[in-house]
Amino acid sequence: MLEHLGSLFGSPWIYAVVALSVLLDVFLPVLPSGVLVITAATAAAAGSAADVPDILALTLCAATASVLGDLAAYRLAWRGGDRLDRAISRSRRLTTAQERLGAALARGGGALVVLARFAPAGRSVVSLGAGAAHRRARDFLPWSALAGLTWAAYSVALGYFGAHWLGASWLGTAVSVGALFGAGAGAAYLMRREPQAS
Repeated sequence: MLEHLGSLFGSPWIYAVVALSVLLDVFLPVLPSGVLVITAATAAAAGSAADVPDILALTLCAATASVLGDLAAYRLAWRGGDRLDRAISRSRRLTTAQERLGAALARGGGALVVLARFAPAGRSVVSLGAGAAHRRARDFLPWSALAGLTWAAYSVALGYFGAHWLGASWLGTAVSVGALFGAGAGAAYLMRREPQAS
């Protein structure tokens, strides 16, 4: 069935659509950027080697857009000042997440940034929280880059290998998307359990 979408996903414009979706989902976590990346990778696996998107280019495009989105949210929150601090302080969940992020970054535990990239809305909380707390960019951005690359490579690999193992069908895409959501649920669970372990 994905063959019918070949013209859409076989266009060089798919890189721009993927980049824009990944870039903006830090502000609008409901955007299905992971689903789009998986579908594009599935379409690439179904096509010939000359087809767009190329797997490596798709991975780099998604990873770069992820880091740029994180940086934009970080800078926006950094400049947000008192209004953002007041908004965060109204939510116990955001306040707790910001405190945990600050402690993790202070002790070099940026693995939380990587883990949060997979959790639903975790990327938004981490990027905005790091900026609002005025964490140093050199403490946050390397972990953001690792998180973006890890997430992009995982998402592309799900689509690509899912298509090879299950065929370039809606079933293959659905299984791959399910695996992405499973990773997100696992990341959210680990993030909730981390304070009890420490």
